[in-house]
Amino acid sequence: MRVQDEFVPPETFATCLNHAPQPCVDLVVEYDGGILLTRRQKEPANGEWFWPGSRLLRGERLDDAAVRVARDELGLDPVTVERLGVSEHFWEASAVDGVEDRHTVPVIYRVRPEGEQAITLDHQHDDYRVVTAPPEGANRYVTEYFERFDLV
Repeated sequence: MRVQDEFVPPETFATCLNHAPQPCVDLVVEYDGGILLTRRQKEPANGEWFWPGSRLLRGERLDDAAVRVARDELGLDPVTVERLGVSEHFWEASAVDGVEDRHTVPVIYRVRPEGEQAITLDHQHDDYRVVTAPPEGANRYVTEYFERFDLV
């Protein structure tokens, strides 16, 4: 099966999100002696420090999605990926018109850049920081991953 990354019309995407959970990947990136968080520029979690991540494309293997997100959202290539587990997120907000809330099912990956690489953020993030613990006021899912996966 080929990976289908074509544009999905907003009304079709909204229908999908209003009727089913969205599979995605979240990245726990080990970087510069800590764990990288990015500040999101859209819902859910707009303006919050959160994990880089994205939806899974139809036909895309999970490991390949983790590599794609590291490359496209952070400019990291090549990387080593390790699957840590699965979570479930329930959001009271969405960036998609016609969708009031979201249910996402992220597969969580530990990502390690190979060699020294600079972070280059895409349009979804306006800043990044490297932390060794959840920042004060952290999103509950950031705190969950730190505790659950014994990060740093």
